[in-house]
Amino acid sequence: MDVTDSDFEEAVLERSQTVPVVVDFWAAWCAPCRQLGPVLEREAEKRAGTLELVKLDVDANPAISRTFGIQGIPAVKAFHKGKVVAEFVGAQPAAAVERFLDSLYPSEAELLAESGDEESLRAALRLEPGRADAAVKLARILHGRGLMDEALEVLDKVHGSFATDGLAARIKLELAPATDLKPAFSALDSGDNQQGLDLLIGAIAARRDRRDDIRRVVVGVLDELGADDPVATDSRRRLASALY
Repeated sequence: MDVTDSDFEEAVLERSQTVPVVVDFWAAWCAPCRQLGPVLEREAEKRAGTLELVKLDVDANPAISRTFGIQGIPAVKAFHKGKVVAEFVGAQPAAAVERFLDSLYPSEAELLAESGDEESLRAALRLEPGRADAAVKLARILHGRGLMDEALEVLDKVHGSFATDGLAARIKLELAPATDLKPAFSALDSGDNQQGLDLLIGAIAARRDRRDDIRRVVVGVLDELGADDPVATDSRRRLASALY
């Protein structure tokens, strides 16, 4: 299927919320594009129903080409959940294309983590002990039962995740005496992120002995909200002011 500047958002970004969408950026004058195209089409057809392949003529659709920084063709980008998750440039042999397409499918641990029940989450972490999404979900289940030490043990095995660091910091604050942050945590648990973040950021100046833990909690919440969330945007600015 051919896509254009006008329907790229619907055909690729929105569709990729359901299945991976692979975009072949090409042009009629490009000999390597003509070499790669049939290979992509053949391998995508083998995986019909589990991913989709679309083609975009870079000459006819310069806006999308600029948006995604296309400088050499053929360029292939795979989208999932609206984001580029894998890519390559240049004609590739069939075996390399097969590996590329197969890499787009979720791993067993990812599928287990998406299930969200405790048994599946534990299984996911046995397969991938450092998997942040499974660790956060399992730790929240344990936290809800009051199993704080076990929740921290799960989180401590994950590195480089704002979400896990934030949840671990919250648990440590809840275990610490007289932190007076229960209203903030209650607000977050009820879905009132604005109120919860306001209370946490406001507590930084008053509780300088715990400011780093409070900062970690706030950063973890902001990370989960995402860069485009208006509450997160305003809270990032106020957090910076409170810290510096």
